[in-house]
Order: sequence, then structure tokens, then C-alpha cells
Amino acid sequence: MDLSNLQPAYGSRQHKKRIGRGPGSGTGKTAGKGHKGQNARSGGGVKPGFEGGQMPLQRRLPKRGFTPLNRKIFSLVNLRDLELFDSGSIVDLEAMGKAGLIGQLKDGVKILGDGDLTKSLTVKAHKFSKAAQAKIEAAGGKTEVI
Repeated sequence: MDLSNLQPAYGSRQHKKRIGRGPGSGTGKTAGKGHKGQNARSGGGVKPGFEGGQMPLQRRLPKRGFTPLNRKIFSLVNLRDLELFDSGSIVDLEAMGKAGLIGQLKDGVKILGDGDLTKSLTVKAHKFSKAAQAKIEAAGGKTEVI
């Protein structure tokens, strides 16, 4: 086997469909556009969401709220999840990732104060809630903002 006799796998390459090239092609005459009508015309068709003059769905539905363009999305970890670490250990992003506490890291990790912490840990994260920070320090641990 050498470069001169390489071929693509059978069935992996298909010919482009040639529209409007006579009755033998299967897409001759009206070229797959049907008979007359707006979509059969040159340059015809309607914009996405157009419903024939009826009020379109995206305008019928109520709009509420505001979505900021620069919103930050944090991975959330509760204090009760940090109980699995040994006392005195350093809990950083790598340790939380190995323990399966955080999945895809988006804009950072925020530690929330749900649950109790009985071990003294050094926790490194991007954000802490006030309750989480108080509970970590009450258990004899430290918090470090990355």
C-alpha cells in the first residue's frame, strides 16, 4: 500500500445534488420548489418567524427581566460537600475537581454556607458567601480568595 492507491471509504463521498437539470435528475422542472407560490419565485421566501401577517410568536410572548452581557457564572460548592476532605488539608480548584465537586469551570468557584463544617480547612476559591466564610473560620480554617 502506498499513496498512489489510496481511496476514500466506500459510500463516504456523495455527488452534489444538481437541481433543475431535467426530468431524469429527479429534481427537474420545478427544481423541488413545487408549483408557483411565494417560495417558488426568484428571491422569494419569508424571514424567519414570519407567520403570514399573524402576530409572530416572539412578539406575542411577554418579555420580562434583563440579562446582562457580562454576567459571571460560578460553579457552586456547599460547605457540607467539603466534609470529605481531611482536616488541615488545602482545598483548591484542583482538589475540588478531583473530588468531583465542580464540573466545567466557567468564571470561577463560589463557596456557599449550606451545611456545617467540622474540620479546619484552608479553602481557596474565587468567591465566598459571608455565612460560608464565617463557618470556615469558626471551624479553625482559613479562606483565600484567588
